[in-house]
Amino acid sequence: MMFFKRLLVRFRLKKEKEDFETVDSNIENGIAFRGTNLWILIFAIFIASLGLNVNSTAVIIGAMLISPLMGPIMGMGYSLAVNDLSMLRRSWSSYLYATTVSLVTSTVYFTISPLSEAHSEILARTSPNIYDVLIALFGGLAGMLATTSRLKGNVIPGVAIATALMPPLCTAGYGIASMEPAYFFGAIYLFLINSVFIALATLLTSRLLKIPYKHLPDERAEKRAKRAILIITIVTVLPSIYFGYDLVVQNRQLKQANEFIQKETAMPNDYLLKQEIDTDSKTISLVYGGADMSDEQKQELEDKLKDYGLKDYQLNIRQGFSSLLGKSEVESGQMAMAIRESEREIQFLRSRVDSLTGRNDLSQQLFLELKTQYPDLNSLSVNKAVTVSDSTAYDFWMAVIDLPSAHQDAPMQQRINNWLKARLETDSIRVVY
Repeated sequence: MMFFKRLLVRFRLKKEKEDFETVDSNIENGIAFRGTNLWILIFAIFIASLGLNVNSTAVIIGAMLISPLMGPIMGMGYSLAVNDLSMLRRSWSSYLYATTVSLVTSTVYFTISPLSEAHSEILARTSPNIYDVLIALFGGLAGMLATTSRLKGNVIPGVAIATALMPPLCTAGYGIASMEPAYFFGAIYLFLINSVFIALATLLTSRLLKIPYKHLPDERAEKRAKRAILIITIVTVLPSIYFGYDLVVQNRQLKQANEFIQKETAMPNDYLLKQEIDTDSKTISLVYGGADMSDEQKQELEDKLKDYGLKDYQLNIRQGFSSLLGKSEVESGQMAMAIRESEREIQFLRSRVDSLTGRNDLSQQLFLELKTQYPDLNSLSVNKAVTVSDSTAYDFWMAVIDLPSAHQDAPMQQRINNWLKARLETDSIRVVY
């Protein structure tokens, strides 16, 4: 029992709690967007837009660290918790103003920027889901606890990074500048998720810490406020649950598809050159190089999809390097011509090799035949040669014969010459003894 009491003591916040007047002052100071706060916001938007444009995570994190956007969002949650309608109006006004300035700034930047490609850092902010809700909720809880504590440490900068308010606004500006409605609405929805759940976390933390009301709430008005908060929370969270479920399903299907490819797609006399899995269109594309697959083999692969929970997927099998490269018809034609030219060159080189091999065999055969006539023959070399002059060039056979000089005379040399001419069926021959 004592152990649990000691454990519970570690979780108490009372001793570290900041004075309510100080908390109220800190929240109030973060709401206004004028002067320094406004310029810092504009500079932070430019930095975040640059980071998204060049796909630099470090630059984006730097922009989130200096962003003052958390102020009015926490102000809305805090003002609801302490029943300060005046602060709520100021927070709401500053929130709309800061959002508008951020959208205009990022849209202007992306309109004049020469870099227009949507990198991974931009695309990551266009498909929010339930996990973003949880990040915003726990980030808001941590942020408000740090605000109400004397031991703030580095919590606030960490919360600013985790909840990521700046990048969605900049991505929305990119969507406007590039005329991409899907990017705009996806990013704005992520920004609203972060805003609603940071404010909700601030409200819950303030009530749990029993921060006193500034004005005693009217029972009927309090019920209306709670009802409105509940509706806003549900409306915000429902789409994210759907997108989160869709993300989980896609991840599971991606894992199953990779398992199918790893275990089932190996084929004799074929090599899997490329694989693509599209969970949106539910297709698996395989590109093979090697022998053509039969219709039976393709059907067998398709039948195995259901064994991996992929019965709704289609299998797209292509063969050949043209499928792998995905070239246009003109480029494919050029590639085919290059392949045919390479084949002709290979054939020519093969014929040259065959010719050289044939000559070696011929020299061996001629040596054996001449050796039976002249047993003292030491060696014989027979090859094609070329004579080139200023005006002509012609081929002839060149024979080099090694016979002991004691066995050589003019009639014998003439007989060998005549024999070689008859044997090689040519008069173009030169013999060197």
